[in-house]
Amino acid sequence: MPSLRTVGIIALEMDEESLAGVLPPGKSLGERYEILEVLERGRGRSRYLARDSRFQATTRLCIVEEMINLVFDPATSRRVAAAFERKANTLASLNHPTIPTIYDYFQEGRRSYLVLGPVEGKDLETIMEEAEAGLPEAQVLTWAIQICDLLSYLHKRQPPLVFRRLEPRKIAVREDGHLMLIDLDIIETSEEQDRMEGTPGYAAPERYQGIAEPASDIYAWGAIIYHLLTGRDPRKDPPFTFHERPLRQLNPSISPEVEAVVMRALEYKSEDRYRSAEEMQKELLAVRAQEERAPPLAVQREPLAVISPLWSFACGDEVRSSLAVARGILFVGSYDGNLYALDAQQGEPLWKYAAQGGIASSPLVADDLVFFGSEDSLFYALHMRTGRLKWSHPTQGPIRSSPQLAYEHLFFASDDGLFYALRARTGRVAWRFDAQAPIRSSAAISGGTLLFGDEEGYLYALDAASGEVKWKYQAGGKITSSPAVEGDLILVGCRDSHIYALDLEKGGVIWRYRTEAPVISSPAVAKGVVYIGSTDHRLYALEAKTGKPKWHYSTEEAVTSSPRLAEGAVYFGSIDGHLYCLDAQSGELRWRFQTEGPIPGSPAISEGVVYIGSLDHKIYALPT
Repeated sequence: MPSLRTVGIIALEMDEESLAGVLPPGKSLGERYEILEVLERGRGRSRYLARDSRFQATTRLCIVEEMINLVFDPATSRRVAAAFERKANTLASLNHPTIPTIYDYFQEGRRSYLVLGPVEGKDLETIMEEAEAGLPEAQVLTWAIQICDLLSYLHKRQPPLVFRRLEPRKIAVREDGHLMLIDLDIIETSEEQDRMEGTPGYAAPERYQGIAEPASDIYAWGAIIYHLLTGRDPRKDPPFTFHERPLRQLNPSISPEVEAVVMRALEYKSEDRYRSAEEMQKELLAVRAQEERAPPLAVQREPLAVISPLWSFACGDEVRSSLAVARGILFVGSYDGNLYALDAQQGEPLWKYAAQGGIASSPLVADDLVFFGSEDSLFYALHMRTGRLKWSHPTQGPIRSSPQLAYEHLFFASDDGLFYALRARTGRVAWRFDAQAPIRSSAAISGGTLLFGDEEGYLYALDAASGEVKWKYQAGGKITSSPAVEGDLILVGCRDSHIYALDLEKGGVIWRYRTEAPVISSPAVAKGVVYIGSTDHRLYALEAKTGKPKWHYSTEEAVTSSPRLAEGAVYFGSIDGHLYCLDAQSGELRWRFQTEGPIPGSPAISEGVVYIGSLDHKIYALPT
């Protein structure tokens, strides 16, 4: 799970140490907020994780920010209290996607409190520490545009609002990839400023003279972008020396256009920087538009061939699962609750079996049986020729994980948090493993080891014979993606927007590659290259050993479909409704076929035919 990050605002500056200790867990504030945990303590301020006790039927967490008034002169103390209330009202009036909600504020004696919503996600400083190198330009460009939009919003207030300290640890990345402020450490430009404010390395030169102006925020944000792109922490270098180390000198993959924007934001004189955050944002948007028009790495052009379906078949509802072909029969599950068996050559129905819930699990064919799970919480084994039920096994939750067969056992999981090992012929339980979280990932099997992810963000390695844990690794988000094994590596996507490569034996991270949005697609590997989609609308081709990108191909919508490879081509669907066929080596588009609905599932390929299902309720057979 992503760690719970705190959200705070400006604390009133105190010249004396706090005379009061932090509040203990269990303490009630305002007859409403129960302190659960001390998150941070500083000079004259503390932060707490608390529960709003007014909501009895649910647990509503919040962040309580405490400011202690240590000014003992009565008149000055009243002015400090009034300033707190004025700032609380100002901040409560702000409305921007990156600004957290302020629920409440109140005062008790010398203590003033703000109550804010929590943010789940990692801050940029933590992300940089984990990355140990510069982040992908496309990702940083997206973030840069978001923060420029925030700065423009704050600077247009009257009087303008600026940050006292803008630094990476004050900005979090949520699971959906959007940024959120952790600390609204802001002041009005009209406030009296008589001393240096800011974090060395990120603070603009004028901040050392006690001056805070919109141009100071532009400098600080430029310094953060510099850090994100290069991996070089400006706090470790002499102040104001960025131009001695231009971005492309440290990271040649950065485009000249992005380098020009960042270096202008970092000019020593404020008048040489952008006149406004809005102007900087417009230039960043222009750079992104230019990059999106140009081929990103793979060559994109109009399809070379017009593809017509060999046949199509209409189900009673959406087709979300992947398909399976065996012995001339195509098997596909639908959200109408039926598993269909079709003649793979003609598309004629052979039989269908009605479960009691939608089917998202992909079928598996072994020997003379077909296996699949349903959202009715049952796992089924049917005779493949007749559709007659051989056995079924109940679980305590919907089954969205797809089965795997090895060692005469079936391995699959359920939303009940259990991973099951059943004897394939009888359906009897060999063992169960409790992950204590829903499991929608399907297992990879290698050398007696089962590998799968869960919705708490753990990747597990289990002994296939006993179900005992060999190791587990926690990523930064849910793992719905099903892992693939390449040599001594496990490759898997994560909803924290990363593609991971881990050591098969011990579970240590070998490399990780950041995309611009969560990764639900499962990887396919061929000839040392891993192919995987992302909800950032792209299919990526990376070197399996190093994670180095070979190419990526952009579609019009998210790619949750898992790619399939055949005869030098990679096939995958997109939520834009297209089935794509790319050259696996170059990423060049060979053809694409438009269905009438999104394609979240993965194709099946057999004897020169690619089969795909769509949310338009249809199954299509297309020539490869």
